Amino acid sequence: MVFILNPNVPKEKIDKFISDWEQKGFSTIYSVGTEHTAVCLIGNTAEVDMDHIVQTNEIVSYGKRITEQYKAVNRSVHEGGTIIRVGSAVVGEGYFTVISGPCSVESKEQICEIARSVKDSGAKILRGGAFKPRTSPYAFQGKQEEGLEMLRIAKKETGLPVVSEIMNQTQIDLFEDIDIVQVGARNMQNFDLLKAVGALKKPVLLKRGLANTIEELLMSAEYIVSAGNNQVILCERGIRTFETMTRNTLDLSAVVILKQKSHLPVIADPSHAAGIRSLVAPLSKAALAVGADGLMIETHNDPAKALCDGAQSLDLKQFHNLMEELKIRAAVEKKEM
Repeated sequence: MVFILNPNVPKEKIDKFISDWEQKGFSTIYSVGTEHTAVCLIGNTAEVDMDHIVQTNEIVSYGKRITEQYKAVNRSVHEGGTIIRVGSAVVGEGYFTVISGPCSVESKEQICEIARSVKDSGAKILRGGAFKPRTSPYAFQGKQEEGLEMLRIAKKETGLPVVSEIMNQTQIDLFEDIDIVQVGARNMQNFDLLKAVGALKKPVLLKRGLANTIEELLMSAEYIVSAGNNQVILCERGIRTFETMTRNTLDLSAVVILKQKSHLPVIADPSHAAGIRSLVAPLSKAALAVGADGLMIETHNDPAKALCDGAQSLDLKQFHNLMEELKIRAAVEKKEM
């Protein structure tokens, strides 16, 4: 249930309104948008007389019930859309933000060279895997803690905020200096991990699972937001279908539906979806066209020698050329890069 408040209500009255509900056993989410302020009640609201509250409480403009299971991430709570700021980067409606970097951090020299190049091309956030969830236990598992340190060095050198994937809640302390914590596709329904990152005061990039529905992705985001962290970026990274000519199938309809259903920013990952370098640029342009708030693109200074996912990684020149095209298209879509 969401109550939309009247404009210019004193903060002390809002605090009392929230406190009264919490004393009755409800959890609340307070959302300040560009057009209105909302208080969302989380709990068993079946017996709440919404009409009575609207008629008798002077600070309430109107109320509405949310029928979907996902309450806190529902666009009804925040119609204007959530804007997430990290360093100089902005992710959300009206912006088109590109995250780029290698699948895996391999060396200090490698990550710093890539970071400098993608920044010059217009990327606003650096990605790099330190801990790598791999299907085979014999595959390269990442540089792990050493990789996180290399990311910190690249961040210090370029000023780019960084995002890297966390594997489990025992690693929380290791990510203190990482700007955005990524929950990968294989961990999308690791509910203990979702609760743990929900306690963080930093953005979380949540990837859709390989075989998960859109609603399941939203429910996973609900875990994070209901735990106190509303800085969540949803990522469509492709789902497993019967198609074998691509690594996964990029579900662009999911981008549209997520933007309609939720106030959270939505980005696309064409690299993991396609698994083929030549498809990354066309899918990136398509994601922008359907309304994505940004992209996560794998870029490497020498893809042929990459320790992980070289076949889907753009080289630095290819990434630069793509960014030049995206800048033109973003202007047409009235999005700021």
